[in-house]
Amino acid sequence: MTNTLIFIAIPCLCVVITSVSAQDAQAVSQKGDAKREDHCNKTVDIYEDVSSPPLTPENMGKPMTCSYKFRSFRGTPKDWILRIRFKKFKVGTLLNASHCHGGYMQIIDGNARTDLSNRKEPGLFCGEIEHPQTFISETSFVKVVFHAENFTDQTYFSFDSRAEQQFEVYLRYGQHPELYPNRRGQVVAGSYCNRVYTDCRLQTCYVQSPAYPGIYPRHLQCTYRLNTRLPFIKLYIENEEFNIDGQRCENIMVCPMRPISSGSDHCPYDYIRIYDGKDATSPVIGTFCGMGKFPYSIIGTTEDIFVEFVSSPAGPLLSTGFHFNVGNWPGHIETAGTKNGTCNWILSNEDLLKSGDSEGIFLSIAHWYPPHTTCTYLLKGRPEQIVRIYFPSFRINTIESPIVPFDGDCGESLTLYDASWADDARIIKTFCDTFSKPMEKHDFVSTGPAIFVRFESKTGSYSGSSLYYWAHYDFFNNTRFGVPTGSSVCDEEFVSWKTSKGSLRSPLNTLVYKQAPDATVAEAIKCRYKFLTDRRLYARILLTVNSIGFKEHPFNNAPCMSCWEDKLDKLVIWEPASMRNSSATPRTGLGGGKCICRTPNTIRLKTGPGHPPSRPIMTLISTTEQLYLEMAVEASHAASSYFKYDAPLFEASYEFVHGPLCGPTLLPMAEAGEINYPNFEALGYTRLPRAVHCIWELRVTPGRDVWLHAEKISFITKDCRDGHLAVYLPSNPDRPFISVCGHNVSALQEMPAFGEAHLTPSAEATVGHIPPQTVQIQFVGPTTPAHTAIKIYWTESFRLPRNPDGSVMTSRLIDDSPAAEGTVEGCAFECPYTSYFCIPKRLVCDGAVNCPPAPPGSGTNATWSADEDPQLCATKTSTQLDYYKLGVRAGSGLLLTLALLCVIQRYFCCCCSCCCCSKRRRKELAY
Repeated sequence: MTNTLIFIAIPCLCVVITSVSAQDAQAVSQKGDAKREDHCNKTVDIYEDVSSPPLTPENMGKPMTCSYKFRSFRGTPKDWILRIRFKKFKVGTLLNASHCHGGYMQIIDGNARTDLSNRKEPGLFCGEIEHPQTFISETSFVKVVFHAENFTDQTYFSFDSRAEQQFEVYLRYGQHPELYPNRRGQVVAGSYCNRVYTDCRLQTCYVQSPAYPGIYPRHLQCTYRLNTRLPFIKLYIENEEFNIDGQRCENIMVCPMRPISSGSDHCPYDYIRIYDGKDATSPVIGTFCGMGKFPYSIIGTTEDIFVEFVSSPAGPLLSTGFHFNVGNWPGHIETAGTKNGTCNWILSNEDLLKSGDSEGIFLSIAHWYPPHTTCTYLLKGRPEQIVRIYFPSFRINTIESPIVPFDGDCGESLTLYDASWADDARIIKTFCDTFSKPMEKHDFVSTGPAIFVRFESKTGSYSGSSLYYWAHYDFFNNTRFGVPTGSSVCDEEFVSWKTSKGSLRSPLNTLVYKQAPDATVAEAIKCRYKFLTDRRLYARILLTVNSIGFKEHPFNNAPCMSCWEDKLDKLVIWEPASMRNSSATPRTGLGGGKCICRTPNTIRLKTGPGHPPSRPIMTLISTTEQLYLEMAVEASHAASSYFKYDAPLFEASYEFVHGPLCGPTLLPMAEAGEINYPNFEALGYTRLPRAVHCIWELRVTPGRDVWLHAEKISFITKDCRDGHLAVYLPSNPDRPFISVCGHNVSALQEMPAFGEAHLTPSAEATVGHIPPQTVQIQFVGPTTPAHTAIKIYWTESFRLPRNPDGSVMTSRLIDDSPAAEGTVEGCAFECPYTSYFCIPKRLVCDGAVNCPPAPPGSGTNATWSADEDPQLCATKTSTQLDYYKLGVRAGSGLLLTLALLCVIQRYFCCCCSCCCCSKRRRKELAY
């Protein structure tokens, strides 16, 4: 025989444990069934299944009333409630939605001993259900009464029950009900469902229909007085479903679903009515009923809202009621600005700054408003700003509760204008309730300093706008350093005929970083800056990158091994002359250019007072009339890292340099040559600038050394601000090899010859291409041709091979005839004071110094260069001295001196307009 062990355990109740056999248990069950068949008025145990009495000849066609009381356990605490699940139900018929014909059911919640009860007027349920429905009591005492005037097989019911504690009914009491004992309000004494809520805050006040989330009782008239500490009280739905008289089943075959409606005409039976104030004498916001999603929020104009809930005396066992939460509109959304009238606003950048917020907010109308309502918002920035507006939340619904019906399109609309008024020629976007799609988190950006927003409603509404939106707006500095160009919002162009120098930085308008480029076209957000000059004005572009401020980011921390190809935030600088496509970014193997990634060597921290300024990251001088700088930011993190990030991602300065006074900028490879400043021929064709910056690039023949000799250097004063000259070498292009001003001009006379170690560029500079060997000479100073003069000679030297002992192979010296095998072509004269400097014989005694002088302390007191020794030149004169070349050089020097004197006289005569200048001469000079 099998024994069955039965446990019954209820908290705070006695636990009964009974051991019976299976046969005994079956006998007891059959005996209980027999009793249930005999009568239906009984006390029901918790967890017991109950069904309607069986149809017998004795009860068929006769009236029947069944009453069921639920047995309460001895010692059951008051916070226990009953959950009754009706699995089947067909009792009576609902007529005219107000009367039960042929039968009904009553649910009596509470009794004379409980604090609340509906026993005086419990109301009637009738009709039929297709799915199980649940009633969840407000008390621990419930009585259910069924009545049929004519009991047939078309009258039946079945239900079961169970007891639960409050914390188990989460949808009603929320989380931690012990912390919020008055979350459902204070019950008015002597009532079943009248409640008062004080100082409501988010999640502290639940406004619910009785028995929520189950079926609410019939014949109710409940009132809820709601209060918050701040104005603009907000009543909003807690979940997605609102079901007050959502279905009326006169017949199970016709049980229509009623959408949420407003107005007394649409809600004659069950409804809630919301008043804008403390009681029913306040203005009515709306009357609502039906089933579906309730309007998102209802906002009162004060700290109080009064809600009335009414259910008809008779109805179906279908409607589950409502659950509202109460709070106040955060900050009551009196957005920073000036209000004109009921809902017209001027929202300026100044008002936003005063509020201390980075973004302003305005909302759609959430409460009732009359027909033909128009609300406007003028978003007004400063002249250099642009305006952005976007909608974090936007829903477009049909107009559910119009005050005045409207059958056409656009009963309600929202229009954005790229102007400060409703200019129909400058509409950005129009949203209508009938045909538009909402656009959430999409930026609408103006081209000027204002956006005008207008909302119009032809119908009015009880429940708020059908265009529900939460609008954010802000202002962005759209100042450009150059001229906007191209289709990008951040490409700029800098031209020499507008300004000779200036500065630039990453875009001030950080909306640029929210642009999502097409993944098939670009992988990064790029801003391209083009520098363009006219050789007649300036020959070169000097670009200095002063700082880089790219953020540390998981996508931006990879080592910059190949800057061109790595997916990193970076700066790329190149010249189009060396590119196949001038608009393309250079890549390895396609020519020159610089690529700067974010590495510790490229970051420059700001220095405080008393600290020397930090050195620039890079200075680059163009060789052509065009130069490009491009900032590339990886799109994967651009918005999260740099949107509304005020610090610059890079800072740079530019200057168009090497004007006509400087003469040629590129000095091609040659055995010897000279640099002269100023170029007096340019004085008659250009206006003198206040300052001048000359950059000469001396190309050196591969395999040769070069020596520079300053023939003449003169400055206005000894102050470096009145002029300085510097020589840069490829081995260290960031620092000058030598820099002189008026006080140390003699240092140029001690300049050595530059060999392979000086002329070989760094490994970084040779990535992707082999740059030529160059020596760069820069002069910066004021424009004073009469007092500043520079004349520098240069001479290339052949590199002689060396013997095993390190000495020079002088046996390789040959004359100017074609070289024999194993000799150095064109090298015939070894300069005596160096062990490697060798020049062609044709440069000896040509009137210019071509050999380096004796080093200091060598004991040599010669006042002339070795290649210009009088004895050597006398010998060459008697044998093979080239008078023609000497004559040409001497004549050139004489002509240059005469030209200098003439130009100086013309310059000062013209500038001073002195009496020595004739009218005709001044006219010619002016022309």
